[in-house]
Amino acid sequence: MAQPLTNVGSRTDAYGPTEWGLTLAIGLIWGSAFLWIALGVDHLAPGVVAFGRVALGAAALAAFPAARRTIARPDWGRIAVVAVLGNAAPALLYAVAETELDSAVAGMITSGVPILSLTVAGFMMRRLPGRSQAVGIGLGFLGIVLMTWPSMRGADATPMGVGLVFLATLGYAISGNLLVPLQQRYGGPAVTLWALVVSSVVLAPIGAATLAESEFTAGSVAAVVVLGVVGTGIARSLAATLAGRVGAPRMSTTTYLIPVVAIVLGVTFRDETVAPMALFGVGIVLLGAFLASRAVVERE
Repeated sequence: MAQPLTNVGSRTDAYGPTEWGLTLAIGLIWGSAFLWIALGVDHLAPGVVAFGRVALGAAALAAFPAARRTIARPDWGRIAVVAVLGNAAPALLYAVAETELDSAVAGMITSGVPILSLTVAGFMMRRLPGRSQAVGIGLGFLGIVLMTWPSMRGADATPMGVGLVFLATLGYAISGNLLVPLQQRYGGPAVTLWALVVSSVVLAPIGAATLAESEFTAGSVAAVVVLGVVGTGIARSLAATLAGRVGAPRMSTTTYLIPVVAIVLGVTFRDETVAPMALFGVGIVLLGAFLASRAVVERE
């Protein structure tokens, strides 16, 4: 029998060391993912990048016995939805989108995932979120806007690119809510592995059809390897684990750390300057993340 549909995590208390550790690890990994995508599509076709990341992610997870756990037949429908909406479609959409817009813009739009996840959860579960979580998610998004607005001036962004990223984030929001009961039954590594296997099958024809459009340079290939093994296989396994523990809306707030990581990396390694508004936005984001991490008090 398939798991009952729920987006409630097994832990509704305030975040402990495990939850914060998972959040920081996912934020750090995903904070660099847009860079790897941009480097990949410099010389590889978007279809090759998309297939490469999901296939390499699956191969990396397959090395762990816990990830090879068998999925019951009734749950394969949800696995397939997670594979398409949470893996295959976003992998292809982001790869295509980053030929149309700057990675900073893609990162800002992606930060809307918690808002969408909260909305989807409300429709699916017909349950209002905890007040602290709703306020925290709203504050976090406001902080993202303040933090990224200075860098948006002069950034390249086409309506098509923005639309593709929005569709990808909607897919993340829907699949994130479906992940919760699956993770609670099978564990994050197993759910992620089998979803990535299905995604690889879906994207294989697209990858094969665009091989001739690709130039396999060392830099682009290395970027896709890192993106696949770390940014897809490991990171999505950790995200599924966190979703099962704290619920989809709270898990999705890890995306708020993406611009924070980007700012820190830019200042540390590229001597970039940070506008005062961006620093204020960082503070708002961190406050929002803290509120979202508090114990869940449900409202009727």
